[in-house]
Amino acid sequence: MTSRADDRKDVEREVEIMRILQHPRLLQLYDAYDDGKKQMCLVLELIEGGELFERVIDDDFVLTEKACSIFMRQICEGVEYMHSQNILHLDMKPENVLCVTKTGNRIKLIDFGFARKYEPNKKMQVLFGTPEFVAPEVVNFERISYGTDMWSVGVICYVLLSGLSPFMGDSDLETMANVTKADYDFEDESFEQISDEAKDFISKLLLKERKDRMTASDCLKHQWLRKDKKKDETHLDKTRLKRFVIRRRWHKAVNAFLALKRMGAVISL
Repeated sequence: MTSRADDRKDVEREVEIMRILQHPRLLQLYDAYDDGKKQMCLVLELIEGGELFERVIDDDFVLTEKACSIFMRQICEGVEYMHSQNILHLDMKPENVLCVTKTGNRIKLIDFGFARKYEPNKKMQVLFGTPEFVAPEVVNFERISYGTDMWSVGVICYVLLSGLSPFMGDSDLETMANVTKADYDFEDESFEQISDEAKDFISKLLLKERKDRMTASDCLKHQWLRKDKKKDETHLDKTRLKRFVIRRRWHKAVNAFLALKRMGAVISL
């Protein structure tokens, strides 16, 4: 529904951006219809594999550092293409990484509702996103750039390998305060079996200064993501990752409930 002018403008911007983003690592828009009144219909590619994190915590999935590097490489390929088209995603988080099928290892990035065209010569600031995954410059309402997405890629990688959220606090305000300090470590036992190359990869993304972070192209050249690099096949403990996913499920359910209430829905408990 696009009854409000702002809603229609948001959908039109998303359609315009998705028409540009023709890449195998990105959700594809096939067509869009507008009745000229209150409804716009988007015809999107069908992705049947579900969220990546939901897939990897399944008891039948063997999570290894090698598997994580394969997923992260594909994420970086998608981000690299977006940035080559001067588009920022600005909402990189686990829920926006889907598996193409229920059995394969191919992924796609989705949800371009927050995406924006980026002009390097113009100052752009935003104040939206998910607190656990937004970069310090978003929290501080400072200038954003390609590096803003790369911070989020680093957080996703940290969580995927350990099941821990590096900046998570007891509230959104505390989480955002932690983000602005960019203070994290690899001291938890979850990282004892993680390679130095993987830690180095994360360390070169979770840097407070956006200009110092690796670009998506840099990431694809990093030793940890090299296809010819032999990686540890040790099974990673998924206990913490399962807890993370359960917490995110609950968070989404609460947000959906609140959204329905705001729209005037009558909900019986």
